[in-house]
Amino acid sequence: MRWACLLLPQLAMDVVLRNHPHPERALVLVDGPHARRRLYAVNEAARALGLKPNMPLIAAQAIVDGFQTVEHDPAAVEHARGLLAAWAYGYSSQVSTQFAHALVFEIGRSRSLFGAWPELRQRLAAELRELGFRHRMAAAPNPQAARALTNIRDGLCFDEDNLVPALAKMPLERCGFDADTVQALQRMGLRKLGAVQALPRAPLARRFGQHVLTHLDALHGAATPLLTYFQPPDAFDARIELGHEVESSQALLFPLRRLTADLAAYLSGRDGGVERFTLILEHERHPHRPQLPHSEVAVGLLAPERDAAMLFELARGRLQQARIPAPVVGLRLLAEQLPPFVPASRDLFDPRPQQALPWAQLRERLRARLGDDGVQGLAVHPDHRPERAWRNVSGDAPTRSNKTVSAPTNTTRPGWLLIEPEPLREPLARILAGPERIESGWWDQDDVRRDYYLVETVKGQRAWAYRDAGGDGALTLHGWFA
Repeated sequence: MRWACLLLPQLAMDVVLRNHPHPERALVLVDGPHARRRLYAVNEAARALGLKPNMPLIAAQAIVDGFQTVEHDPAAVEHARGLLAAWAYGYSSQVSTQFAHALVFEIGRSRSLFGAWPELRQRLAAELRELGFRHRMAAAPNPQAARALTNIRDGLCFDEDNLVPALAKMPLERCGFDADTVQALQRMGLRKLGAVQALPRAPLARRFGQHVLTHLDALHGAATPLLTYFQPPDAFDARIELGHEVESSQALLFPLRRLTADLAAYLSGRDGGVERFTLILEHERHPHRPQLPHSEVAVGLLAPERDAAMLFELARGRLQQARIPAPVVGLRLLAEQLPPFVPASRDLFDPRPQQALPWAQLRERLRARLGDDGVQGLAVHPDHRPERAWRNVSGDAPTRSNKTVSAPTNTTRPGWLLIEPEPLREPLARILAGPERIESGWWDQDDVRRDYYLVETVKGQRAWAYRDAGGDGALTLHGWFA
């Protein structure tokens, strides 16, 4: 077996920065009692101003001003850990969140799918950057060793043959021991893990406790503690606090893009798609509007989808059509209908131009922009009368009726049928075919008796025109041929 560890050293700050429109500005997370507020975490811009974690907020404000403060939200951090675990579930069914500030997941069985460690690491790093999380990664034969290696350098990978020599060179403070144990061992002159491993086990256990031997065995793979594995939830529910009132849908596009990207990562991890999700616009409760409900924007798809760009385009189209009755202070995305996802089949030699969209995606974008009734299909209807020989259909309804009707053979029909027939005003050059008689409709009081002709005008246009059956009056235009 081989385990990968994903260390998230700045997870609390990343949770805020990935949803912040200006992450380059100085920003700090604060927590603690009101009278003793302290800096929980700082971003790079704030660190450049001299601010550090655990610094009292009053001291930070005395040093410099102009930085933004955000309340540290442990619940949001745990939600982010769950999102990352659901994302990692797409690479392994054995994902654990038991390690502080880290995820571990087994990758040995996935080599045939994702390649060796260099290729897999590159792929994981690219997806994590897209999600907005800083990280360090390492791989080892057991999860405890992988976790310890992330304390040394990003990208390390050792197998059973070279793991023990690599662990022997590790500083004790990077091996996962508690601070008191590390300090006591260093007072004995021990600096590397190999020196501790060489000590007699019985005296070491009597002086420092059995937990030291347990951790040593876990690092070397002699005894791996049991892990609790993550199971992805059956629904996706994520929320972004905006921090200020937003009155236009345009200002909601930045958090919407983040939410749809997170939804796509979640769906990819569980190998599923989404057929319907809801955007919930949260409004602040005002004294004169205490009963104002949250607004909901439903986004429905005709087929399951999980592409992040596609989900964002559909949600944006629906959101721009929605009416926002009051300023928005929070945006929530809820997806509960998560059917299996089946990728669209593609030809080996795909003739589709690079800039073109598959029909399914184009249809969904048009429906999002124009509404559910704005995009319709056409279906053949069993009726000889041209104006009644077709029907509008919605969604993925069949485009051909199950009923059959006898039709004349060796006939052509125009691609453009006029909404209402009108007199043929263009002078005729000749009649190319006809007459074709159509008599129908006696049963619904819309009886027609017509003789149809394929004609050519003096301008070279080909038209479909008719006159009353058996008559010789002027022709009436009913359609044009391309």
